[in-house]
Amino acid sequence: MKWVLRIVGILFALLLVAFLLLRTPDTDPAEMRAKYAGAPSQFVELGNGLTVHLRDEGPRDAPVIILLHGSNADLSTWQPWVEALKADYRVIRFDQRGHGLTGPAPDDDYSPASFVGDIQAVADNLGLEQFVLGGNSMGGGLTVAYAIEHPDRLYGMVLVDAGGAPIQREGGGNIGFTIARTPVINKLMEHVTPRSMVEKSLRQSVSNEEVVTPQAVDRYWEMLRYPGNRAATVARFSLPRTPFTEEQVAALDMPALVMWGVEDALIPVEAGRWYDRVLPASTLVEYPGIGHLPQDEAPEQSVDDLRAWLEQLFPLAPEG
Repeated sequence: MKWVLRIVGILFALLLVAFLLLRTPDTDPAEMRAKYAGAPSQFVELGNGLTVHLRDEGPRDAPVIILLHGSNADLSTWQPWVEALKADYRVIRFDQRGHGLTGPAPDDDYSPASFVGDIQAVADNLGLEQFVLGGNSMGGGLTVAYAIEHPDRLYGMVLVDAGGAPIQREGGGNIGFTIARTPVINKLMEHVTPRSMVEKSLRQSVSNEEVVTPQAVDRYWEMLRYPGNRAATVARFSLPRTPFTEEQVAALDMPALVMWGVEDALIPVEAGRWYDRVLPASTLVEYPGIGHLPQDEAPEQSVDDLRAWLEQLFPLAPEG
């Protein structure tokens, strides 16, 4: 019996040493704000107790577009679009709950309804009556969810490789997302999140790997390790996922721009074609050779397509 206990003790000690060596601590909030929250960043308190990291750029009297980032991304993913649009449009983006410098939600609620409530709270806080809402991946799915709940608030939708369609992915995937949804192992991710895993996850998300720069990997890695964000990720991925029905989406008659990377390994292009088929007023643009992040992988082409669509929606908007 003594030798069994001795072996167990040795194994426990080895596991403890391995954990301490591999452990990646949280980032420092003050350092992260200093690094990523320069002008024009602001921190806006919502009525639900959440304080969001937000950027609001462009003329106050211009047409408004709110952009929602995807899972485990942050508002920086829209930087190329914002630079191209802010002269003619008011462009608003924010780190959603459990992401970026917004950090975890005080109520630990990561249901789609809570995210939709945050969008509404941001719009109300900024005094926006109507606007265009767009999003990538998770943000695209939340765009559809918001449109279902508040169709009267939207001039139109922009769905960029959006979640929510009843289309199954075959094979492949993303190592970070796979770990986040795997019970037991995902709890380890709250403490052990190597930079190499984040880099591999990002590479698996794109086709144009030129966007996987050291700076981009650092940003994803540091934002994921912002205090509370890893636990929020695990909590979010632990929730059941219910795709939209054809009836729900077919009822959304506002103009919609559907943009999709043909090489998307996370949400296949068939999902974009489903949205385009079911939405009553949809325009589909596909990007050959591009993966899950067209706004990063093909920023000039994608924002040109967006601007052309916006100028049809707002004919009086000045041309850039």
